[in-house]
Amino acid sequence: MVRSSVMLTCILGALALAGCGGRSNTLPDYESGAEGGGAAEGADTRGADGRGIGVFEEEGAAGGQQALLDQLIVYFEYDQSEVPAQYNEMLAAHGRYLSSNPEARIRLEGHADERGSREYNIGLGERRSQAVRRILMLQGASAEQLSTVSYGEERPAALGSDEEAYSLNRRVEIVYRQ
Repeated sequence: MVRSSVMLTCILGALALAGCGGRSNTLPDYESGAEGGGAAEGADTRGADGRGIGVFEEEGAAGGQQALLDQLIVYFEYDQSEVPAQYNEMLAAHGRYLSSNPEARIRLEGHADERGSREYNIGLGERRSQAVRRILMLQGASAEQLSTVSYGEERPAALGSDEEAYSLNRRVEIVYRQ
């Protein structure tokens, strides 16, 4: 267990340093016109002020909050739906944002790696998205702001049948929408 956690941390760190070359999991920056790639096509990720979801008026919190809100993926251990503790702060930031912006809506997209039957993986993806939903609601988000969907193994983030691909496919994606 500890060995796989260390391995996952190393893999994720290497991907972060490499720039991940593929799909970005950041939100568009509406102030500069630059586009990220983590939001669904046509999704509106702007907050109440129209600039972007991470714009907070709290003293000294803007930079740290924006960094947390730019994180849109929660990764899971093999065959687990319990949210790893490393995502608590990130999910708390999203929950606070949703609580202070009642018009904001998100979709939680649950995914699994290819191991297991199609039906099992759909159920696992649903359990994962529901686990993230519960945490966001504990942080102040309302049920009306949150929807969940499970894609199981049908929309992999990484192709391949190795641990690196599996670890990237065991996830919940947070998609801000209108």
